Amino acid sequence: MNATSHHDINALQQALTLGRRRPMAVVIGSGFGGLAAAIRLSVKGYDVQVVEKLDGPGGRASVFKQDGFTFDAGPTIITAPFLLEELWALCGRSFKDDIDLRAMDPFYRIRFSDGTWFDYSGDEAAMRAEIARFSTDDLVGYENFLADAELCKTLGFEGLGAIAFDTIGDLINAIPSFARMGAWRSIYSLVAKHIRNDKLRIVLSFHPLLIGGNPFSVTCAYALINSLERTWGVHSAMGGTGAIVQGLVRLLEGRGIPIHYNAPVTNIRIENDKAVGVELQDGRFMPADIVVSNADTAWTYKHLVAPQHRRHWTDRKIDKGRYSMGLFVWYFGTNRQYADVPHHMMVLGPRYKELLTDIFKHHHLADDFSLYLHRPTATDPSLAPAGCDTFYVLSPVPHLDSGTDWASHAETYRLKIQQALEASVLPELSKHIVSSKMMTPQDFKDRLWSFKGAGFGLEPLLLQSAWFRPHNRSEDVQGLYVVGAGTHPGAGVPGVLMSAKALETVVPHAHAFV
Repeated sequence: MNATSHHDINALQQALTLGRRRPMAVVIGSGFGGLAAAIRLSVKGYDVQVVEKLDGPGGRASVFKQDGFTFDAGPTIITAPFLLEELWALCGRSFKDDIDLRAMDPFYRIRFSDGTWFDYSGDEAAMRAEIARFSTDDLVGYENFLADAELCKTLGFEGLGAIAFDTIGDLINAIPSFARMGAWRSIYSLVAKHIRNDKLRIVLSFHPLLIGGNPFSVTCAYALINSLERTWGVHSAMGGTGAIVQGLVRLLEGRGIPIHYNAPVTNIRIENDKAVGVELQDGRFMPADIVVSNADTAWTYKHLVAPQHRRHWTDRKIDKGRYSMGLFVWYFGTNRQYADVPHHMMVLGPRYKELLTDIFKHHHLADDFSLYLHRPTATDPSLAPAGCDTFYVLSPVPHLDSGTDWASHAETYRLKIQQALEASVLPELSKHIVSSKMMTPQDFKDRLWSFKGAGFGLEPLLLQSAWFRPHNRSEDVQGLYVVGAGTHPGAGVPGVLMSAKALETVVPHAHAFV
């Protein structure tokens, strides 16, 4: 689909002037949240148009191809696939007919700096055997932790995930659930209550890093991720995560919903305290009855909504928020295969808590790092030329408050990561790299308009979650709504998809505009 033409805009303006039966919703951004919101709004009776800054769909889940390799730019792990199945069902289609999901076994391999590793899976017997391999004394504690994680899934994900937390009453109603989960504790402290072995504590507490949180400060409610994985598994899509994005785009096409690419939004126009449309970078205006932003939430308020319209999300409040870490991502292809490397691997450095303190609290780029290594060709060889491997390696780093000049430092940092991988899990790597590309926190800011270059918006602390997170229905502007990682329930593919479900509970019915 091409960028919006002047004819398209003029026709839309004429339809708004003459009156119509279906109200118009403009969705900013075509990430998972924006695509899911567009589908749900269309089913709800809206005409929908999606505007996207980039030249293709997906946002942080976009795809790029280089030298015959296919790279998913962002999310690579699919849990709770029923949330995707719901979207296909809303459009009268079967998810399984369009997308080939493959279950991962193991889910991840966690490799420690001393060369030992833990294979984390959904097989209960295999997990108990892995636990016992490190500490038989922790088997009972492990079962107790699983019970707590299941409670968090039931209360936090199933009970609260799709509630928009629109009013103080929603918060009051949720307090008993937060109390039962002991949500004031960090997830690391919850794990440590049950588990004594230091390595097992890492294995069972690292999950919040997948959604931008420090395990030593993020609420233990996010133990629900462990239970989500055990219940529905960890999956990858054949063709990469981008295949799911393209599937969602086809659903939109089937419903007559256009996506206008190369169309950055620079202002949400507000009249009489109500959003009435969006202004594009080239000066065009797209009128709307409601505006839904899947752009970075902090960026949306600070850069797309004029200050006089923001009594709640002032610049000061936005600046005072505690934001998730940044991400340094190196995408590379090799002219050989590393058959002993699984699809998902954590390659940990010598420090855990101290490194996370440097990243989240001191905003200091340390000399050491822990890495997530993604080898999708372990499952889908079509993502690389024959006999080759596609990789990306992700290093959590401080966001841009670190002051790091990534333009001059990126290659130095990449080379250090290359050397660490070559010395551990990818022998002779330097001899076999045939394609390479990097993405830094500066790129997150410049390309994705992510505030502070943070990878996941606000860090999911207790007082930055649920009612305390930016609401799905704007606290400041009538007719403005937000979905995606920066709103409730939070980051990660399941959270972002759930934000579109929460949107449904607060957006007006289409007939309200007739």
